[in-house]
Amino acid sequence: MKDLFYDKDKERGKEKTLLKLVEEIGELSEAVLLEDIDKISEEITDVIAWTASIANLLEIDIEKVFFKKYADSCPKCNNNPCSCNLI
Repeated sequence: MKDLFYDKDKERGKEKTLLKLVEEIGELSEAVLLEDIDKISEEITDVIAWTASIANLLEIDIEKVFFKKYADSCPKCNNNPCSCNLI
């Protein structure tokens, strides 16, 4: 993602890149409500791509931070599988 889009992302800036992510989350929400699996798949991909763009702009290694938080257990209850009482 960095090789593909970093220059454009840098030119766009963090704020406008964040707005693109929010827009994609809205599109994902619509697709989920419509239960359109093809559209959901497309929008999930876009959400991941825009999230990666923000991480790249902020020099955050997504893989490293993701596995630090979610490597072996739930970060809240420390169980695997999670046993939190989510509503």
